[in-house]
Amino acid sequence: MGRVLHTGQAIVDLVMRVPGMPPVGGDIYAHQFELTAGGGFNVMAAAARDRADVVYLGTVGTGPFGDKVHAALQAERIAAPNPPVAGLDTGVSVAIVDADAERTFVSALGAEGQVTPEHLDAVAVRPDDVVYVTGYSLRHPTNGASLTGWLPTIDPQAAVVFDPAPLLTEIPEAAWAAITARATLWTLNAREAALTLGRLTGTVPEGTTPAELAGALAGLLPAAVLVRDGGRGTYVADRIGVRHVPAHAITPVDTNGAGDAHTGVLTACLSRGTNLLDATRRANVAAAIAVTRQGPATAPTADEIDAAIARPGTD
Repeated sequence: MGRVLHTGQAIVDLVMRVPGMPPVGGDIYAHQFELTAGGGFNVMAAAARDRADVVYLGTVGTGPFGDKVHAALQAERIAAPNPPVAGLDTGVSVAIVDADAERTFVSALGAEGQVTPEHLDAVAVRPDDVVYVTGYSLRHPTNGASLTGWLPTIDPQAAVVFDPAPLLTEIPEAAWAAITARATLWTLNAREAALTLGRLTGTVPEGTTPAELAGALAGLLPAAVLVRDGGRGTYVADRIGVRHVPAHAITPVDTNGAGDAHTGVLTACLSRGTNLLDATRRANVAAAIAVTRQGPATAPTADEIDAAIARPGTD
């Protein structure tokens, strides 16, 4: 069985739930707050809970935030071979969630933005490994430059799963070219798929469906493509064509973290050699369970996924 090698950024999330946003210069009390490991940690936790062997190739800081991330990695049995960055703490993202569930973010980078090629080479990439890359890393000047030089050097048989993230239009051309040449699978939501198609072609016809986006991207990229369409399921596109994998029916409570749960379980399945359609079906179930829970790192365990799949009526 291969490993999931995560090249993104694990940070600390400070989530504050408020009745409404304060005016400029004003103040307001949050009725609930939570300080937890987040960012790339959520994808790693989802993969680890589905029994994957996960390695974090990023960096952790020295300080209270770095300690929190390190403890969370240990709790999920995620390997972190790189030593802490001396004199610099891990960064934090403050998420302000109002009564309408709208999220406003303010983030500060820290030690997770200091990834060098030496950090990425902390373990040798094997042919059966799955390397996870996020667009957040590629748009970062330091981490993006390191990944741009590193990706062409890794084992050519290893799978590379690319999650472009919402800011994909800001990824520099050199990094974009490197990941386009090396990725074996792109996983995107419908909005990101439209942005990607726009970057590749210059235009996206109005009304283009997620299925059409998946097919168009698979025709332009040397990789398979997944387009996640929320409760409507996922479209899988490759040389065979476009296939629809239905969603697992549930009543959502909090959609925050659904994409991370889906991607983490998807990479876990691929590291075990599961075919792409079956991996997508399992990831759909994991994402469905995650949205029945409050919070970002709500991915289920492998036993919970197995139980949901075994229930009658599950696709």
